Amino acid sequence: MLRFTDEHEWLKLDGEIATVGITQHATEQLGDLVFVELPKVGAALIKGAAAAVVESVKAASEVYAPLDGEVTEVNDAVAASPETVNADPQGSGWLYRMRLKDPAAMETLMDEAAYAAFTQ
Repeated sequence: MLRFTDEHEWLKLDGEIATVGITQHATEQLGDLVFVELPKVGAALIKGAAAAVVESVKAASEVYAPLDGEVTEVNDAVAASPETVNADPQGSGWLYRMRLKDPAAMETLMDEAAYAAFTQ
C-alpha cells in the first residue's frame, strides 16, 4: 500500500513497517540535494513532528513523520550520497523505515490519484 502526505512524504507499508521518503514532486521543488540528516534508529516519531532534514542548493527542509511510530532502519546510503534521493526518490532514495503504532492510520493519507490531484 502506497500513501502520500500533504507535506510531500510517501509511505509504502509492508506488514506493520512503513518505508518513508520524499516524493518526486518534493525533489523537483528542492533541486539537487547536498545533505540528508536521518533520524536515529529507535527514535519515537509523532505524526507531524520533524523526523529528518534534506538540504539542497536552494534550501533546507524538514521531513515530517507521516504517522506515529518508531524508526527501525535508516538508509545510510542517502546520507553518504544525497543525490540518490533526486535520482530515485521512491526507490533507492528512501529515507527511513518505521514500525507504525497504528497501521490502519495509513487509510487517512492520500492515495496516488489524490496526491497527483493535490500537486496540480
